Amino acid sequence: MNVSRIALVGGIAASTVLILAGTASAHVSVQPQGEAAKGGYATVNFKVPNERDDASTTKVEVNFPTDHPLASVMPQAVPGWDIEVAKSKLAKPLEMHGQKINEAVSKVTWTATGDKDARGIRPGSFQQFPLSIGQLPEDTDQLVFKAIQTYDNKEVVRWIEEQKDGADEPESPAPVLKLTAATAGEHGAGADDKSGADAAAKAADKQTTAASDESSSDTTARVLGIVGIVIGIAGVAFGMLAGRRRTA
Repeated sequence: MNVSRIALVGGIAASTVLILAGTASAHVSVQPQGEAAKGGYATVNFKVPNERDDASTTKVEVNFPTDHPLASVMPQAVPGWDIEVAKSKLAKPLEMHGQKINEAVSKVTWTATGDKDARGIRPGSFQQFPLSIGQLPEDTDQLVFKAIQTYDNKEVVRWIEEQKDGADEPESPAPVLKLTAATAGEHGAGADDKSGADAAAKAADKQTTAASDESSSDTTARVLGIVGIVIGIAGVAFGMLAGRRRTA
């Protein structure tokens, strides 16, 4: 009896922990595809889960940091969603590829389209929203994006709270993109262009070498094939002559 009660209590406790863990982790987040290196460009995914059982997410807004503005933001098309990119004037212009940039992206908004009963992020589902962003700053280790999630029942959830050092995770944390150390070729367009040119040259050399090797292999195969045919014909002829001698 005691064993059964202990098992029941343990099961309830474990279930409670799992439920709480799931709730804590089910928030809007951002992750790079590969790495987000300082001074370079990256493709990132904003992951938006639906936390409601009786409503769908029909609008997602991501606000970009003003202390580290990004001049280049290109969204990837997402079926069933309209995308709007808003820009704002910069108090201090950015320099990018040798040109001064006077405005930067301030917000990207995704709005669900289609039939009312089937649009958006349904209960129990999530959606990823990809963006190509850059040039990433070199004087910070992370970028904080504040997101707003709207449901079709008019409920609005604001993922805007920033994590404080040494404190527990806030109830509605803002998505944070961690930046990695800059690598060779990530400091500006000149280095990127040079890396691209070098890579293209190496690729061309490989293709030329491969073509040469393939041509050489084809020639060798043809020669061996011809030799094989000649040997085969000679063998047949020898066999015929030997047969005639035995008959004679």
